[in-house]
Amino acid sequence: MSRGFVKEDDQEDVPMVPPRAYLPEGVTNFVTQNGMNQLLAEKQLLINEKNNLNNSNENEKRLALNLINAKLELLNSRIDEAKVIVLNDQPQNEIKFGAVVTLRIVVSDKIQTIQIVGVDEADISKGKVSFLSPLARVLINKKKGDEVILKQAGKDMVFEIINIS
Repeated sequence: MSRGFVKEDDQEDVPMVPPRAYLPEGVTNFVTQNGMNQLLAEKQLLINEKNNLNNSNENEKRLALNLINAKLELLNSRIDEAKVIVLNDQPQNEIKFGAVVTLRIVVSDKIQTIQIVGVDEADISKGKVSFLSPLARVLINKKKGDEVILKQAGKDMVFEIINIS
């Protein structure tokens, strides 16, 4: 049918859905069990929100439903691609995905603890850094006592690995 015969009100609005955390094409979506639990909880919240939609305005309800469905589609894709890493199966003497690492920033002697997690679980305010982050990349496969250098704009940050768990 020609677009000339379609009423303006019948046009489906494409929802603007914020993108999920960046995961490059072809990179495995590694997650901790906690990260998978967070993804599943987020899915349940969206399903609950969808089931509880009761907007008297049919157009607003349809738009809200489209947005929730679009978010669910992205989330389901992320869940389907997720590979849960069992942290107890990881080596305890070197840094791997899921490791909790205590670092000493050499220049300031400040101690910092981080965990290397999946992209959706990453939250620097909680000390959780994505396995794709520059810091995680220089730490992977290192051992207690090693020093690593993180090259940042114009300066190098040196970290000593104090502990791995």
